[in-house]
Amino acid sequence: MATQECPCGHLGDPRKPCTCHPGRVAKYLSRLSGPLLDRIDIHVEVPSLGFEQLSRSGQAETSARVRERVQKARAVQDGRFASKSRSASAHCNAQMSPKQMRQHCRLDNASQEMLRLAVDRLGLSARAYDRILKVARTVADLDGKESIQARHLSEAIQYRTLDRRGRAGA
Repeated sequence: MATQECPCGHLGDPRKPCTCHPGRVAKYLSRLSGPLLDRIDIHVEVPSLGFEQLSRSGQAETSARVRERVQKARAVQDGRFASKSRSASAHCNAQMSPKQMRQHCRLDNASQEMLRLAVDRLGLSARAYDRILKVARTVADLDGKESIQARHLSEAIQYRTLDRRGRAGA
């Protein structure tokens, strides 16, 4: 799913100013309900790029390398959920049951406190809380780590940009 942040499509654009009245932006964003946003695992703002950024030749990670990391993470998930019958079990982290989440998404005390602060300060729902844990588990898998570390949780929290208070029905 993709959406603009405002009707004119330039809110936050460093090259072209937004022409929308703040009330119009709020009304536009409120069309995305909290319950709908809760069902989307990752919310990411993608800024527009200028010519310099688009034409720059750099050392970006290749698609083949990304594919390799994803395949390794999926193999870890296959192993994690292989002991259960396939009909009743998850096939990937996004499908984990609450029981599986308690088993595979354990957090240390510092990470638990980070998540508590995020839920309180950002006004996150219980569904968003679950999504964050599942995404953090996946980020840890992509990083090749057996346990969720604070940096994995922090990254997962950052993927919930549309949950912020005062935006989109939150």
